[in-house]
Amino acid sequence: MSPAPRALPGRSPVSVALSLARSGRVPGPRFPAGPQTTPWPGPALPVPGPLDRLLRRSLAGGRLRPAASAGALHPVNAHLLLGAGTGLPPGRYAYQPVTHRLHPRGAVDGNVPPGALAVLTVTARRTVSQYGHRGWPLLLLDTGHAAAALVLAGAPAWCPDADGALLAAAAGLPSGRCGEHALAAVRLTPGPEDALAWWAARPPGAPPPPDAHPAPPVLRDAWDVLDALTAPARGRAVPAARRRGGAPYPDAVWRAPGAAVPPEAGTGPNGAEAGPDGAEAVAARRSAQPPFPGVPDETRLAAVARAAAAAAAAAHPARGRATGAPAGAPAGATATTAGPALAWDLVRADAPGAPRRAEDLARRAAGQAWLTRTGALLLAHGCPDDAGPAHVRHAHLTAGYAVGAAQATAARLGLASRPVGSWQHGPGGPAHLVHALALGTATEGNSPR
Repeated sequence: MSPAPRALPGRSPVSVALSLARSGRVPGPRFPAGPQTTPWPGPALPVPGPLDRLLRRSLAGGRLRPAASAGALHPVNAHLLLGAGTGLPPGRYAYQPVTHRLHPRGAVDGNVPPGALAVLTVTARRTVSQYGHRGWPLLLLDTGHAAAALVLAGAPAWCPDADGALLAAAAGLPSGRCGEHALAAVRLTPGPEDALAWWAARPPGAPPPPDAHPAPPVLRDAWDVLDALTAPARGRAVPAARRRGGAPYPDAVWRAPGAAVPPEAGTGPNGAEAGPDGAEAVAARRSAQPPFPGVPDETRLAAVARAAAAAAAAAHPARGRATGAPAGAPAGATATTAGPALAWDLVRADAPGAPRRAEDLARRAAGQAWLTRTGALLLAHGCPDDAGPAHVRHAHLTAGYAVGAAQATAARLGLASRPVGSWQHGPGGPAHLVHALALGTATEGNSPR
C-alpha cells in the first residue's frame, strides 16, 4: 500500500486529498452504501408535461440510467425548483429517478420566478462506500454527466461553479451537513438570470431523511473535501444573517449548453446514416461491455473529440490563452479564474507504441486491464495536484460534462464506449489525468447495456 500524501506546509486539504485519490493506495474496506435513492416521505406526484420528456430522457430509470455513473452507484440527486407555468404549484420538489415521480418539499409564495431549475446534489456515501478515498472526484464527474444528460435532453443552460451555499439554500437544504452536497445547477426551462438567488432567499424546505448508518472516517474526509470545493470564492462570502430573507446571494453564471450532438458528426458504420441525436442519443447511451478493440475510423473519432472539446469550451468561457485539443476538435479550451482549462488527447490503438502506452494507462486506471483491448481512448487532463479548490471542482465537473457529450455522440455514430473515471499517477502520459472515454467498434457480445 502506498503511503498517504503528507499535509505539508502550504498544501491545502484539497491538494492533499487529490494527491491521495491519484496515488496507488488501495481503497479500504467497503461499507454500506445506503439506499439507491433518497427515500423521501409524502406523496409521489407525476412529472408535469413540460418536464416529463426532459427528465425521462436524461435521469429516469433503474440502476442503468441514461447518465453515466461510476460503478452504477448514481449518487446524483435532482432538486427541482418550480415556478409558475410548470404544471405543479410553485415550490421545491425532490425528483425520484427510479419511479419518475416528484416529492413535494415545500410550497413557496410571493412573486415566484417563472420556469424550472434543478439543483444537482450528491449523496457521497453511495460512491465513497465502494471507492473510498478515490470516490470524491467521481462524485464531481458523475454530476457533470448528469448535467450533460439534462442539456442533451433539452435543458437550455447549466451552472458548474455557483457557491455551494447558494446552491444548497436554493434547493432548500438545511444549513450544516444533511448527507447531500450541492454541486451544480441546470436551467430546465427558460427563466430569469437571478432565479437561484431568489430561491436561496426563501425558507428551507423539508430536509432529507437522516442517514441511520455511521459515517466512517473516509466518508467524513470526503465531506470535508466537498465542503472545501463548494465554499464561496474569496471576496464573495455572504454573512449568514443575510442569506435568507435579506440581501440575495451572488448571482450564478449560466453556461450555454455546448453539449448538443454536432450535426456534422457524420455517418454510422458502413456509410449508414448516423443514429439518434440530442435527447434520443443520450437516452440510447449505455456503457459497452469491454473489450471493444476495433479502431473507429478517423471521421468518427474526430466527431467524438470535437463534441468533448466543444462542450468543455462552453463550460469554460474564453478569458485567456487557448490550450491543446485533439485532432479534429476546435481550439476552445481556455483559461478562466477557475484555472487553466482541460486539454484533450486522442490515443489510437493502431498508433506507433500504442501497446506499451495502453498497458501504462491501464495500470493508471486502477488496473483496468481491458483498456489494452480498446480501439481508442479520449483523455482529459490538466488539473495538477496543487490546483486550488475552484480549479479542481470546475475541471472535474467540466470533464464529466464533456465526456457525457462525447459519449452521446459516440452512441449516435454506432460506437462502443465507456467512461473511465479513476486515474492514478504513473507513466504513460499525459500527467494529471481527470477523465477519459474508451472507444471502439461494437461487436456481438459488447453492445451497450
